[in-house]
Amino acid sequence: MFTGIVEATATVEAINHNESNIDFILNCPFTQELKIDQSLAHNGCCLTVVEITETNYRVTAIDETLEKTNLGKWKVGTEVNLERCLKFDGRLDGHLVQGHVDKTGIVENIQDKDGSFFITISYDNSDEYTTVPQGSITLNGISLTVAESGINDFSVAIIPYTWEFTNMKTLNIGDTVNLEFDIIGKYVNKLMKKNAV
Repeated sequence: MFTGIVEATATVEAINHNESNIDFILNCPFTQELKIDQSLAHNGCCLTVVEITETNYRVTAIDETLEKTNLGKWKVGTEVNLERCLKFDGRLDGHLVQGHVDKTGIVENIQDKDGSFFITISYDNSDEYTTVPQGSITLNGISLTVAESGINDFSVAIIPYTWEFTNMKTLNIGDTVNLEFDIIGKYVNKLMKKNAV
């Protein structure tokens, strides 16, 4: 379980194909604090640390993960948002995030609002996932508040700190981003469909 508060960014150092899986070698500021079998959210996708060296660590993405996320588009040098799992002795600063990417979205527009940024994301139309104004959404692992909500798109406002501290500053129009919709909204949606039958 995560909160969507990015702790640091990692850099992809190497990519190794292993049959249908991909091993990613990354480097981050707290590499030496990691442990084997530890869960770590990468752009909002929960991956298990399987190897640690003096400077890098390795995670493996299976075919299903590659299909549902933007991990297959990573290259050497890609900057990735990181978050270690939630500690229950601390404050929940974002919202409850599972680290299970629901689908990907496409960056449709980026507006510079004189220091802050307004980003619009579209996704395949689905009655399974929805957003609401002032609701929560996880975009590349970042807990954000929905500013505007459409049928298959939404917009978020990014403060300067988030823009600089995460990989938001590397986004371009047309880029693919990972989306995890609010777990409470998903449960409510499913219950309403079940009761409507």
